[in-house]
Amino acid sequence: MRKIISSLIAILVVTNLEAQQRTPKLVVCITVDQLRGDYIEYFYNTFGERGFKRLMNEGIVYNNIRFEFTDIDQASAFATIFTGSNPCFSGIPGDKTFDFEHNREISILNDPEFLGNYTKENYSPRNLISSTIGDELKIASFGRSDVYAIAPDAESAILSAGHAANGAFWMDNLNGKWATTTYYKGIPWYVDRYNNGPESLSSRLEKMVWTPSLPKEKYDAFPYVLDDLPFRYTFNEKSANCYPNLKTTPFVNKEINRLALQFLEYGAFGTRSCPDMLAITYYAGNYRGMLDKEYNREIQDTYYQLDQDIEHLLDAIDKKVGLANTLVVFTGSGYYKSEESYPDGLQVNGGEFHPKRCVALLNMYLMAIYGQQSNWVKGYYDNQIYLNRKAIEDAKLDLATVQGKAAEFIQEFSGVQLVTTDKNLLTGHWNEGTARFRQGTHHLRRGDLIIELQPGWKVNLDNSKEKVKIIRDNAVITPLIFMGNGLKPQHIYREVKATEIAPTVTHVLRIRPPNAAQSLPLRELTLNQ
Repeated sequence: MRKIISSLIAILVVTNLEAQQRTPKLVVCITVDQLRGDYIEYFYNTFGERGFKRLMNEGIVYNNIRFEFTDIDQASAFATIFTGSNPCFSGIPGDKTFDFEHNREISILNDPEFLGNYTKENYSPRNLISSTIGDELKIASFGRSDVYAIAPDAESAILSAGHAANGAFWMDNLNGKWATTTYYKGIPWYVDRYNNGPESLSSRLEKMVWTPSLPKEKYDAFPYVLDDLPFRYTFNEKSANCYPNLKTTPFVNKEINRLALQFLEYGAFGTRSCPDMLAITYYAGNYRGMLDKEYNREIQDTYYQLDQDIEHLLDAIDKKVGLANTLVVFTGSGYYKSEESYPDGLQVNGGEFHPKRCVALLNMYLMAIYGQQSNWVKGYYDNQIYLNRKAIEDAKLDLATVQGKAAEFIQEFSGVQLVTTDKNLLTGHWNEGTARFRQGTHHLRRGDLIIELQPGWKVNLDNSKEKVKIIRDNAVITPLIFMGNGLKPQHIYREVKATEIAPTVTHVLRIRPPNAAQSLPLRELTLNQ
């Protein structure tokens, strides 16, 4: 009897070890830009059984991930998810940065040293300081693993791919083709064929008309919709905003799937001795022409069609590689872009903050203290004020003192909730209230003063070409789901950090986490599944 029991224990131990030692042949990271978990709940009854519901029923589901900084946007979110580090380490605090020398806004990934393929833009991942999941996979496999990323925009494509990836592809805003940068070496033949063949987006554009997918009575999630007319959007390549508009409709997700299926069909994913990785980005935000109308039928239709796109992708993965051999990681970007407009006569709290006036008054104040021989302020960008550091150095002034006096002055402005300085964040003089400023900025790019406005206040740039922006930075419910690879379904009602995603994926892959990741893997995926 003892021998039988010992044999059973040995079998159980071996089985247990095999379960723990399973490494996927393929990792598919599905990140939905501007995904809202509450919208999944609101629209749930319109979904099929094999899209969102399949993820929720068959995966390890975390109800919400939390980003540890404010002013989240596409670039900062994707860098955080794929490096496992906040902007203070990744070097990516936002989509754009400002070139004060040439007085222009540029992409955080702008790099004139590299040309674009199928685009006039110049991009590279060089400003991304830390490594990504894909980078560590390429290092561990000595380059044998294939790593690709497909996304609507360059920022999400490049930041989810990383430095060492085989390629990153996004839809160009001018020609609608799948673009990339010469930083990545080579374009697969099936991408060239897709761009130039009869199935290219431009050749199908005139037939693409966005109309409701469901009967009108099914769009019942919001009781605030006023327009009873069905929507209808067409796309003309001669229009300046043709492709930027299309990229905010359900059609962009279908185009993402079209290209992803080409990679699954011809890219030999899951057939190598080392795991491969495919990062896919979908879009679930408002239509570009309706950012000021948050409650509409279009957003529900976007989620309804996205549900079908997720189903098609999961089925394709299962057919080609097998979900049992694939780790699917599904999450969102943790922010939601909208513009507010109020009915005439409606009184709402807040006021207007005028950065140009603020900069001018601050400069006059510093002139009164330090002399009028120089302009002491460079300018304002993205809730930050940049001082003229060369002038401060030439005057042999202490930078921390000047920043401190400037912060005290700005703190007195109406609508200003909090001001902190670059020096305070650098030297550790930050607290719970300013920790998010430290996490969400990088010392090489942030301003001398970081400003937080009170809720409801608008930023008025005094520019007739730009709308007055209302400050709203609400937290967005963002689910995180791990599915496939033999994982048992679970629902975890614990908030987790966005920085925990990357080290969890690398743990399953049995490789090092990205070099700036400081969080441990999520314990549910380190236990026996």
